[in-house]
Amino acid sequence: MKSSRRQFLQLATAAMAFPAVTQNAWAQTYPARPVRILVGFAAGGATDVAARLMGQWLSERLGQQFVVENRPGAGGIIATEVVVKSPPDGHTLLAGGVGDAVNATLFEKLSFNFSRDITPVAGIMRVPNVMVVHPSVPAKTVPEFIGYAKANPGKINMASGGNGTGPHMAGELFKMMSGVNIVHVPYRGGAPAITDLIAGQVQLMFTVPALTIEHVRSGKLRALAVTTTARLEGLPDLPTVNDFLSGYEADNWFGIFAPKNTPAEIVDKLNREINVGLADSKTKTRLADLGGATLTTSPDEFGKLVVDEIEKWGKVIRAANIKLE
Repeated sequence: MKSSRRQFLQLATAAMAFPAVTQNAWAQTYPARPVRILVGFAAGGATDVAARLMGQWLSERLGQQFVVENRPGAGGIIATEVVVKSPPDGHTLLAGGVGDAVNATLFEKLSFNFSRDITPVAGIMRVPNVMVVHPSVPAKTVPEFIGYAKANPGKINMASGGNGTGPHMAGELFKMMSGVNIVHVPYRGGAPAITDLIAGQVQLMFTVPALTIEHVRSGKLRALAVTTTARLEGLPDLPTVNDFLSGYEADNWFGIFAPKNTPAEIVDKLNREINVGLADSKTKTRLADLGGATLTTSPDEFGKLVVDEIEKWGKVIRAANIKLE
């Protein structure tokens, strides 16, 4: 009788340990085949470039190809849905960012809950926005612009690359905190918006440095401030919006996500390798060329960033009554 009981306890203990052993084995052999990194936008954008940069690094480090797959549409939602429905084995990942935090509130009916159905793996980079105006706007500082906008309510047009994009939300936060009445004009991407801004068809835009720095240096556009709390390396004399509107901060961040229930050992392995890549001097230089800075986090830290951003932009969307057109 005692022998049977002892055998039962041994089998029970082995059964309880089996999942942990299996997961450790998964982590040791992961990746077992090529890994897909889905990007919800067309090739060439900041999310795509960040994903390809990190995919190349992971391919070299982990012995399998990390292949970027572009699935543009619906503000990144199409790609996110694919990842949510994929097996949680680390072989299908999502390159996401601030747009996913915005979509959580902007889209009323989603087939998934981003904070519940996606596992944060690691951050990659942060990219500030630059607040730029057409030279016809008689304002050289943020306070001067606020004064000019208040004297001309509804007469200033603010371009963006589309409803719900990071630059659009940066502009809405500015409107909310400064109390100005500015008209939002969404475009199908940042490039056509910049073209109309240079032509004077619109007067204001919040956008990434890669699209603006050369135009600012040539005098085609005037930069007023950067949207992060730290100054921009490429334009070191440019103040921050926070210098004039205390508490203002709006940047574009990017990172890697996995399906819910992906084993922690695989998530941790990816996180370690990505963070090693972010410490590499070549990676830092490439991200700096995009106007960005490395975003080194643990999975928990990255998850907290996502939750905080969903809450932050949800408040802005509701306060501004932003609706999809």
